[in-house]
Amino acid sequence: MDRIMDIINVIKSRRSVRKYRSDPVRREDIITILDAAHAAPSAMNHKPWEFLVITGEKILEMGESFLPIVEQFSAGWKSSNVGGSISRNEFLTFARYYGGAPVVIMIVYEKQSIPNFQKAYLESASAAMENLLLAATALGLGTCWMTGPLADEESLRGILDIPETKEIVAVTPVGYPLETPGSGADQYSGADLESKIRWIE
Repeated sequence: MDRIMDIINVIKSRRSVRKYRSDPVRREDIITILDAAHAAPSAMNHKPWEFLVITGEKILEMGESFLPIVEQFSAGWKSSNVGGSISRNEFLTFARYYGGAPVVIMIVYEKQSIPNFQKAYLESASAAMENLLLAATALGLGTCWMTGPLADEESLRGILDIPETKEIVAVTPVGYPLETPGSGADQYSGADLESKIRWIE
């Protein structure tokens, strides 16, 4: 029972972190969270994912390229209280520098010509991403599942030398949190659990 509660507590304590310390993350810890990601369930156990571990100047290149897209996307937002927890300026800074995290991890997989396989591989890679986030949380590291940078896909492919044969799933910064949102701060508050359940007998 204690082990079950430990797992549930990690799940419930995970937060989308948007501000990080510059402290380096140990390679051993990166390997640990990627090992957890690699243990995720996948269609026919194909484990179709590949993990790109990005550091240094490449993160700055990614952020500089992504910033104009975020500026345009958020142009109509009020200057404060975006999403109830972060100002527009903070959001732009997060996008430009990936929150100052020393590591960014991207998950990709080989594109599939059969639609069912394409969907199954996307779902598999998404499960790997969730495992990654939870393992990072358990190690005291922060993460933030990001799909916004995919709006800058062409540039991302050039910066990271990703061929067109690879599908980009998502990216996450990884680092020690400078600030961690409080309980429920990054959770959707418009509906409680009961409203999300339909019992069928």
